[in-house]
Amino acid sequence: MEFDKILAISGKPGLYNLVAQTRTGFVAESLADGKRMTVGLRNNVSLLSEIAIYTLTEEVPLKEVFAKIKEKENGEKTSVSHKESKIKLEEYFFEVLPDYDEDRVYASDIKKVIQWYNILVDKGITDFEDTSEEKASEEKASQEEEKES
Repeated sequence: MEFDKILAISGKPGLYNLVAQTRTGFVAESLADGKRMTVGLRNNVSLLSEIAIYTLTEEVPLKEVFAKIKEKENGEKTSVSHKESKIKLEEYFFEVLPDYDEDRVYASDIKKVIQWYNILVDKGITDFEDTSEEKASEEKASQEEEKES
């Protein structure tokens, strides 16, 4: 299962795998129970690969945040539940991403990130490293920035 085909659907709990596209939307399969459902184009849907977390300097892709959680937890599920208190969630997230923007990243966002990470680990989706293509394009962009300076 590819990280690029995992969806979060507004109003629906959990994560979904993009199965097929239809004329009126697409078919998604729940990672929790495997049930399939059709999702119309009116639903607010986000690909996990397109989500980023605000920091004080930049936006960090969710994949990188998951990689940092994986490193902290040695590939296991998080030591903090998504149902913990706001303070515990913020303390945990501060350990993972020390410069996250506390004004724009809410406790509800942290809950989702932790919950999604645990769902992915349960399903064996733990390849959060950047692909070589992504790294190459990032390196090229940073080199071009250096030349401009």
